[in-house]
Amino acid sequence: MEAELIPLSALQHWAYCPRQCALIHLEQAFDDNLHTLRGNALHARVDQPSHRQEQGLRVERALPLWHDELGLIGKADAVEFGPDGSACPVEYKQGSRNKAAEIAACDELQLAAQALCLEAMTGRPVPLGALFYASSKRRRAVAITAELRERVRQAAQAVRAMLAAGQLPSPLEGAAAQQRCKACSLKARCQPEAASCAALRQARQALFDPDALL
Repeated sequence: MEAELIPLSALQHWAYCPRQCALIHLEQAFDDNLHTLRGNALHARVDQPSHRQEQGLRVERALPLWHDELGLIGKADAVEFGPDGSACPVEYKQGSRNKAAEIAACDELQLAAQALCLEAMTGRPVPLGALFYASSKRRRAVAITAELRERVRQAAQAVRAMLAAGQLPSPLEGAAAQQRCKACSLKARCQPEAASCAALRQARQALFDPDALL
């Protein structure tokens, strides 16, 4: 049986929060907030398929991407092709390039996945990509390193395992949860405070683990 294809966006969602990824891609749940509405407006402008010449580069927008080995599918906001056929994916993001390092790393993971797809499709190396941040109207070059490539493979495996298991991961806890949960449009649906409550975990264990009652 052929493995289910994973959307490229799922890798970014997983890196941001595995529980968010499961809510979106397992339970097909999604709610909007100010951040997602701004992102939707940005991508409504860039997600129209087109091609044009810009400063000697051929720019393809909304280019379909796939990677058979990793089982990935999606599209790039833009891919810049040089005269020699070299490709550079460009991912558009809401906000500024001065994001927290751990949040920027989620964007880099999605960009690296696009680069791997382009390599598989064209048979040519893609050593560099770029993130364009709408608020600051600046772009940042991202080297597609061996570490990033391995993170893509690990994330793809983790997302596929989560989808196969069919279970919601636990919410984030600690410092990571404070910033990410606050900005997440799915916070009300996720209810991280309740789901991570120690008393609730104990009650769940007692309910589903017969040995806990002994």
